Amino acid sequence: MRIEAVTVCVHYSDFLAWTLAWNKHQFDNWIVVTDSNDAATRQVCAYHHVRCIQTDAFYDNDQAFNKGAGINAGLNALKGDDWVVHIDADIALPPRAREMFEQRAALDPTAIYGIDRIMCRGFEDWVNFIAAPELQHSDEVYVTSNAFPLGSRIAKTDNDGYIPIGFFQMWNAKATGIRRYPMGHGTSARADMGFARQWARQNRHLIPEVVGIHLESEPAANGANWRGRQTRPFRLAVLATTLRS
Repeated sequence: MRIEAVTVCVHYSDFLAWTLAWNKHQFDNWIVVTDSNDAATRQVCAYHHVRCIQTDAFYDNDQAFNKGAGINAGLNALKGDDWVVHIDADIALPPRAREMFEQRAALDPTAIYGIDRIMCRGFEDWVNFIAAPELQHSDEVYVTSNAFPLGSRIAKTDNDGYIPIGFFQMWNAKATGIRRYPMGHGTSARADMGFARQWARQNRHLIPEVVGIHLESEPAANGANWRGRQTRPFRLAVLATTLRS
């Protein structure tokens, strides 16, 4: 099994500095896509020796932030000869994720897969977690996700059910021939759902053996960064400033 990944990271280097090191061993090839002004993301990628592609296609035709255009720039740079993962810059996978994908999930190459996520809503909570992490996989029986609150799973119960959304989507590009992301929205909203709906409901699956950690710099409304980064940086200096105020 070969797994390539693409991540859009525009002004998310504060998250990527953690997740790139955390997730790198899960993938055989990883492409990070940013814009021409984001030097911090390029520096993080250079340090970890991960290829970084720059494009300003995000903003073509005066769009606010066309994430699909950035994903496509990354997909075009992949070999696409086996499995592909689209993963957000603020998602940390558990250490045994690759093992679960390869040995436990019995993946169907005609399907698309998603995972659940737990919500780490602050830098201090993240540091406390990595200092004393809760085991997600233990005794070869348990999959535990109590360290943080469980995030919502998208399932349109009025019609087509479970939809793997954009923080983590995994599919076989070779078997399906799918190597293009929708670009109909000028923001980060809804393109991921349109992408997943290319698969019929019977071919959209959850991988329960793996639960990602979604890093957040602050509790924020859903969609706060869909038109570009708005939330505060994910780092200790901000926490210290907050405590002094």
